[in-house]
Amino acid sequence: MAGPVGLFPYLVVSDAKAAIDFYTKAFGATEMMRHSAPNSDKLMHVHMVVFGSPFYFADDFPEHMGGKSRTPQTIGGTPVTLHLQVDDAQAVWDSALANGATVVMPLADQFWGDRYGQLLDPFGHQWSIGQTLRTLSDAEVEKAAEAAFQA
Repeated sequence: MAGPVGLFPYLVVSDAKAAIDFYTKAFGATEMMRHSAPNSDKLMHVHMVVFGSPFYFADDFPEHMGGKSRTPQTIGGTPVTLHLQVDDAQAVWDSALANGATVVMPLADQFWGDRYGQLLDPFGHQWSIGQTLRTLSDAEVEKAAEAAFQA
């Protein structure tokens, strides 16, 4: 039997059990499964769903990765942003902050028509939260971008 196909983010975290708790409380994510590593308190695989989208993560296992840790904290941050497009950005934002996220870019109404902001979760992964407030044409977005980038 074949499993699902598609693109699924797979994160490495410093504490997978704490990450389950954070993603559940902050984003309303649902845990689908977890697999513990043999002879360890670590989790080797966690599957969660947030706003209908699956994502996976595991504890850091540098001993199986050539001795190199792969958490954002140990590699100096992340160039990847995980985006959540939601119906109520303020509610998701407030929940994330109340559960330990920190602000990277404040939540605000943006020139492209979204309420949007970016934050870091307690494990160093960057998330953006967006809510469509109005739909602009490509020409309207380009004109608004010109004005925003001149400011």
